Amino acid sequence: MRLQKVLASAGVGSRRHNEELIDAGRVRVDGKVVREQGRRVDPETAVIEVDGERVVTRTGLVHLALNKPRGVVSTMSDPEDRPTISDLLTEFGASAGLFHVGRLDVDSEGLLLVTNNGDLAHRLTHPSYQVPKTYQVQINGPLRKETMRRLHTRVELSDGPVRVDSARIIDQVGSQILLEIVLHEGRNRIVRRMMEEVGHPVVRLLRTEFGAVHLGTLRSGRARHLTLHEVGALHSMVGL
Repeated sequence: MRLQKVLASAGVGSRRHNEELIDAGRVRVDGKVVREQGRRVDPETAVIEVDGERVVTRTGLVHLALNKPRGVVSTMSDPEDRPTISDLLTEFGASAGLFHVGRLDVDSEGLLLVTNNGDLAHRLTHPSYQVPKTYQVQINGPLRKETMRRLHTRVELSDGPVRVDSARIIDQVGSQILLEIVLHEGRNRIVRRMMEEVGHPVVRLLRTEFGAVHLGTLRSGRARHLTLHEVGALHSMVGL
């Protein structure tokens, strides 16, 4: 398939716009700048970049951001017949091989990625790629400086130590404290277990970012397609 058509199908722009990108030397295929109009590429295997950012051209891939509400199980089906994320994805074809990337426990809310891209999902959840996740964590105060220092250095859990990439207070009303916590750990209930260990059980937990994807104004219970930039940034983040 011609390169400019592949770029257009991926949502980069019109064919004419893509021809201009190629003329300007802003497009690379498999690591090499392409200035040849009409260059044929295989969208299933070629690594295509525009201005250094990966453009995902494989057909049939779906990448979604979901704002999971509290009380919904992070699974596509549940033997106990509890509400699941598949109930929120019917308009996207929840039966078409979609699955969640990582999970949020039933009492937690916020950003959950859903895709049928197995290669990307595997790397996003593999600890070696250290993909950061950001959470808003509501706790009861007061919060001592020593506790914040401990979060940044080492908290011992039953399955090994953990420390945050960053933690800061973003709001406080009376005894209620809202923390922003960033960490790349993906162990089960890691934020809740960590905060309980330091003496501040979580009152409410909301994930707001996963790698390059932000929750933004996405309403609870709703999903959206990731943008071209978000998909490319996620791939670049994990070396795809």
